This record gives sequence, C-alpha cells and structure tokens, in this order.
Amino acid sequence: MLAAYAARFSPDDPPSALDVGERPEPEDHEHWSTVDVRATSINHHDVWSLKGVGLAEHQLPMILGCDAAGVAPDGTEVVVHGVIGADGHGVGPREPRSILSERYQGTFAERVSVPTANLIAKPREISFEEAACLPTAWLTAYRMLFHGAGLTPGQSVLVQGVGGGVASAAIALGAAAGLEVIATSRSEAKREAALRMGAAAAVEPGARLPHRVDAVVETVGNATWKHSIASVRNGGTITIAGHTTGDPDPALLTRVFFHELRIQGVTMGTREDLAALLAFLARTGLRPTIDSTYPLARARDAIARVAGGEHLGKVVLTV
Repeated sequence: MLAAYAARFSPDDPPSALDVGERPEPEDHEHWSTVDVRATSINHHDVWSLKGVGLAEHQLPMILGCDAAGVAPDGTEVVVHGVIGADGHGVGPREPRSILSERYQGTFAERVSVPTANLIAKPREISFEEAACLPTAWLTAYRMLFHGAGLTPGQSVLVQGVGGGVASAAIALGAAAGLEVIATSRSEAKREAALRMGAAAAVEPGARLPHRVDAVVETVGNATWKHSIASVRNGGTITIAGHTTGDPDPALLTRVFFHELRIQGVTMGTREDLAALLAFLARTGLRPTIDSTYPLARARDAIARVAGGEHLGKVVLTV
C-alpha cells in the first residue's frame, strides 16, 4: 500500500526525512480493525518525529500520522481515535499509552489498523477531510478548554499563537461555546483571521491585555510563556499541550505559587471526548479551518508547509 513514512531523521530539514512509497499492509490483531483511510492531517507531532524526537532508529521506517477518517470493514464511516493503550482495549491492560506512529504504524497510508474500540462513527454532516482534522488538534483544544481549564460560557481565555491546528481550534470552539477569546499572533493577517474565527480581540505576542483572563491555551512554550503567566488571573489555569519554541526559561515559578496558578498538561483526549466533539460540530455547524489539501503522494510538501509555520488551520492529506 502507498504510505508516507519516516525513513531517517533530519533535525534541520524534517521534510527531507519523509519518504512516500510502498509499505506492507497492516498486520492483523485480535480486536483490531483495518480502516480504509480517506483523509488524514498533519500535526507538529509528525514534524518532531522526523527530527528524531520520540522515535528511535530501530523503529524506522515508521508510517507517520495520528489522525484519520475513513471506512471500517463493515462499511461504516468512522473517525479514528489515535491514542492506543489508554484503557487496554485491544492491546492488553498493561500496554503503555502511545499515539499512532509512536509504537504502531500511523495514518499516512491507504490503510491503518487500530483497536476496534478506537473507531467513532462519523456524523454524515461532517466530511472526511473535516473529520480528519479533529482527533489530535481539535480534540486537544476541546480537552484544554472544557476539561483542563474547566471553562464555562462567559469566561475568558487567551490563545497563544494563531495559525497552528490547536490554537485555531481553540479559538473557534471557545467562541462557539460563549467564551471571550483573545488571540495572539506576530502576523497581522493571522490576527485578522482569528477575529473571523470568532475571537473578541487579537493582539501581538506580549501585548498587554484589556484584563487578565481565566485561562490560557499554551502550545508555543518559551516564546510566550512569560506573557501567559502574566496574563492569567489569580487562581487561573494555564493549559499546555506543546512547546514548539522549546521549554520556558525561566519557568517563573515564584509567580505560579504566589498567584496560585494551575498548570494543566493535556495530550489529546478520550474517545468519549472525541464523540462529544463530533456531536458538537454536527449540531452547531462549526467546522475546522482547513489551510490546504494535498494528495498522499505529496505528503512531503504538506509536512514542509507545517514545518515552515505558514499554515492557518489544518493541512490535510487525502487518500
């Protein structure tokens, strides 16, 4: 089958480490199902994998990709939940938690095999391309807003770094749920896009906010951490799901304990969260922002767009 896979590591030029070619069909496992992939999407996780973060040489070649929407063996249109081993379904109770493309081959392929329990029915109102944007970035944003930070309508949230999939999802989801969303970006065009997504305000990184917020959605790390710490109210929450600019230095722990801040890490979400997210989108008509769509054969170009930070929303691969 055709697949896009990490064939080597390249910290300085991640797209060059990706090859597209024939790979073996998925192996059969008890209580697993093989899905015919219709669409998948790029995440920063894929870029880091190509840099050699989270993968070892002996695991190569590894088909990348955490997200997929496609067709199950019985003809059902499904969305794949990419977390394996969270509760033992299909892998055994002692299986350590991982994400597709870490221990098991990923979704940048014509077919992918996952525990059958990880398949969620795709609402007919949502296209394969839209659904493929959801299981990592949108699910993470959903978890950050409504579980990690516990936000409710009327509260406020700062979303750092408009452009990436998680940040764009957090803006759209937050606005649709009645939150006051303030977004940051160095790009005027992206700030304007954030307003179109529903943000109440969009400012440059580090700018003073009209007021301190109840929570912060943080995926940037070192470049925005000081601003995040300074922008959240006493007793507020910073939810973090990534650090594309590296670990914060310093961590500003004095302010964390003095202002009784809560730092909550989030990695994707549960199958129940994904089902709830799909239902929310189907009911409200909210849809992911898709930056661009590429055929699987051009996966390297898609990775390059994400690695270059030029995208606004999700970059999708179609099969």
